[in-house]
Amino acid sequence: MTDALSRLLETRDWLMADGATGTNLFNMGLSSGDAPELWNADEPGKIKQLYSLAVDAGSDIFLTNSFGGNASRLKLHDAQSRVRELNRLAAEIGRDVADAAGRPVIVAGSIGPTGDIFAPMGTLTHELAVEMFHEQAEGLKEGGADVLWAETISAPEEYKAAAEACHLAGMPWCGTMSFDTAGRTMMGLTSTAMVAMVEKLAHPPMAFGANCGVGAADLLRTILGFAATGTERPIIAKGNAGIPKYVDGHIHYDGTPELMGAYAVMARDCGATIIGGCCGTMPDHLRAMRAALENTPRGERPTLEEISAKLGGFSSEDDGLGEGGAKRERRGRRRS
Repeated sequence: MTDALSRLLETRDWLMADGATGTNLFNMGLSSGDAPELWNADEPGKIKQLYSLAVDAGSDIFLTNSFGGNASRLKLHDAQSRVRELNRLAAEIGRDVADAAGRPVIVAGSIGPTGDIFAPMGTLTHELAVEMFHEQAEGLKEGGADVLWAETISAPEEYKAAAEACHLAGMPWCGTMSFDTAGRTMMGLTSTAMVAMVEKLAHPPMAFGANCGVGAADLLRTILGFAATGTERPIIAKGNAGIPKYVDGHIHYDGTPELMGAYAVMARDCGATIIGGCCGTMPDHLRAMRAALENTPRGERPTLEEISAKLGGFSSEDDGLGEGGAKRERRGRRRS
């Protein structure tokens, strides 16, 4: 393969992704309830700063400000007619930042969930989901994204729709799901079920994994579940910076840079190839993660006990896999 992410993966045994989009934009003045994607047109300087913060902190990959850039979500802001424009701008700003970095940096076009529920419980159909994701994908492609990146998906049907949309756009893609309900996605998918689904797709992702969820410990338990299947597809880990807490009217994540550095190393040793942060992950966290990854030798695959000792306890005793699950993974070095 000749795409930029494949070339980078051929030369490195780990890559660092970016951190939070929303947390950083709120610090720049975005108000709760506003559509961040509108800033691609209205505040391009701040979006350039968002991307630059990640690149300057050592990220090899950053996601565009287009997470909610589909017609269903933008309709809430009467901007459903601007899908292609806002996604194109998100990628164009990113392309400029990446091209000026002086080293290979990947622009990943973020595609988040539609926010709708599939029939028969809801109104979303496969065809409609593909149409919405495809419209978004074409805008990101036009703006110069290297790869498309579906994230925080809960429903397998929506993941499959994203895969088809990326294929229609003729773009390589990566895709992560959020395992936030006792080791499962909100719609009940386990880590092993996700691996099985990914391998059956006609247009599978270059890399797959987990993002967001609860805390970093929970996310690594899911990564162990992926690795236990023996998959050879690159695994993505993008965990939150600690646990969210409501403080003085705002959501605050309690993870320190030191904790996120430890998380990054453990994510690599659990089997992840692409490692980043999600909610609450700021430039200071990313710098600590990059330093830890560069300066800490590979170790054995950590046990659940070692993960919880370093990163805090799990939000549930169940990893979604029943008796054994990720615990069945024998200790040993990650396969090359």
